[in-house]
Amino acid sequence: MKKVLNYIIFGSLSLCAVSCKKNFIDLEPTAMFTDAVYFKQPGDFKAYATNFYGQLPGWDFGTMDNNSDLSANANGNGYDLGHGTIATSTSANWNYAGIRSCNILISKGEAYTGTGDISQYMGEAYFFRAFNYFNLLKTYGGVPVVTTVLDVNSPELYVPRNSRYEVVKQILADLDVAIAKLPSEQTIPAADKGRVSKWAAEAVKAQVDLYEATWERYVGQDPDGDGTSVGAGKAGYDAANINKYLADAVAMCEDVMKNGGYSIWNKNAVTSMANASSWYLFNLEDAGSNPGGFDKTTNNEFILYTVYDYTLKKANRNITWTTWQLYPSRKFVDLAVCKDGLPIDKSTQFQGYHKAGDEFKNRDLRLISYLFGNGAAPTNVSLDYGSLGASGYGNAKFAVYGYGTRRTDNTESANFPIIRLAEVFLTYAEALVELNGSISDAQLDASINLLRDRAGVAKLTNALATANGLNMKEEIRRERGVELYREGKRFDDLKRWGILEAALNPSRLGMVVGGAGYTTDFKTASSTGADSVIAAKYKASSYVFGEETVQTAAGNLKCIVIDSKANHTIAKKHYLFPIPVTQMTYNPKLLQNPGY
Repeated sequence: MKKVLNYIIFGSLSLCAVSCKKNFIDLEPTAMFTDAVYFKQPGDFKAYATNFYGQLPGWDFGTMDNNSDLSANANGNGYDLGHGTIATSTSANWNYAGIRSCNILISKGEAYTGTGDISQYMGEAYFFRAFNYFNLLKTYGGVPVVTTVLDVNSPELYVPRNSRYEVVKQILADLDVAIAKLPSEQTIPAADKGRVSKWAAEAVKAQVDLYEATWERYVGQDPDGDGTSVGAGKAGYDAANINKYLADAVAMCEDVMKNGGYSIWNKNAVTSMANASSWYLFNLEDAGSNPGGFDKTTNNEFILYTVYDYTLKKANRNITWTTWQLYPSRKFVDLAVCKDGLPIDKSTQFQGYHKAGDEFKNRDLRLISYLFGNGAAPTNVSLDYGSLGASGYGNAKFAVYGYGTRRTDNTESANFPIIRLAEVFLTYAEALVELNGSISDAQLDASINLLRDRAGVAKLTNALATANGLNMKEEIRRERGVELYREGKRFDDLKRWGILEAALNPSRLGMVVGGAGYTTDFKTASSTGADSVIAAKYKASSYVFGEETVQTAAGNLKCIVIDSKANHTIAKKHYLFPIPVTQMTYNPKLLQNPGY
């Protein structure tokens, strides 16, 4: 019972006592706060709601898509999902403490008879309750929906799971309330920047809409179970909701795009920025964080984010050193288009793989910024497994400018992006194609092409797609994969598109090393036609999984293998995590997800 209380009951005024004591230290000793002396004025609600922001993700390397198909480093983060080794003992994020905290504020707000407006803080409570349930939905599917403050005798502690369709209904309803109560970004004072706006709630609602619509379209109802012997069941399912959700996603995005006042952070016109806006954006702090002298106040792209500050709240993570070691996979490097806007297998601008650095010529600026920061692709690469960047590629996204001098370990303090305008553009474009089967050039110009402009590549148009045999839906998915690289979106995208197994079961590969029929810097053909390894460039013996011949833009070529397909056993059941066995012990009415 005690652990059940930790998950569903815990979350009271004690959550606020320490961090907010400066607001009321003259009233009562912090250990003595009760309902009798709290929630009596708007400031109490604001102080309590401030603690909700600890529920947002921040600088935690588990959020950086490690072990996805776009990542060639197999560290511990994401290993279970990325390899299909999820155990029923895994608890993942089964935690109702945040939901209970929201329920407390909502309950007190509904009973509030004082003077002063508390609507913003009520809106925050509804927002964070929806945010928590969305995370549970993505992990487990259907879960128990709790919207009241429970005690140890509450029968709701022992109810069956609600279906995913009932959970989605609750999430969207909460977000509608939040949208109606939250302020616009334009009216949030400078001292409160980072608090949730109505536009952030709309952006999250669009995210939920798109997630559920595409899940229902491409994954279907198999993960639901029957609700009587396995799974959470199908109660509340309505096939008409797919288009309903897609239309709502478009509407939410349009409102944010037209009225939110946000803009893409593109400083490429400034010579000193060296066309590296897509790198500097993610380590933006003070004027010293980039050669253009831009600070956080110039960033109008982040819509929902976790606030950090060099003086008040450092990240306290070795962000730069760690991100340097998050090398990308062959798949990610091949995903980015060339400057003519075409994929590398369609473009005459692609230079191939013969020499290290060739494949980065005439390519999307995001590829260069994310992997090399404000520098150029190296031309002298040593491939020795265990060294930094064993795939042959480095990672610079999230690493800071001036590391080691301006900033050292644990002092990086850039804000962490959760949803930015770029994602709203991507959601908008994808929802339109899913809804209508098409997207106009004007709609592309209002969304995707603003990202391509920053990336220094040609516009995506219907004429370009038709002339080159491109599938518009797949090109928008490509754009999403490149733009949101390592922002914690990839696993969710693979699941909702119904391609988790197809994407994750192949080997994670690094650089093309070529062979007798295709020489590279790493190998050259001997007089007998056998491969001759250039020891200074490529130590084949250090790669325990050897090489694998795969389809590339230059035909079937050999690549180094970082993580072998022999290690990957992803199956349909892995679209959802198992309900933790401890929770099923505490509440026998919680049925396990199918396949576990």
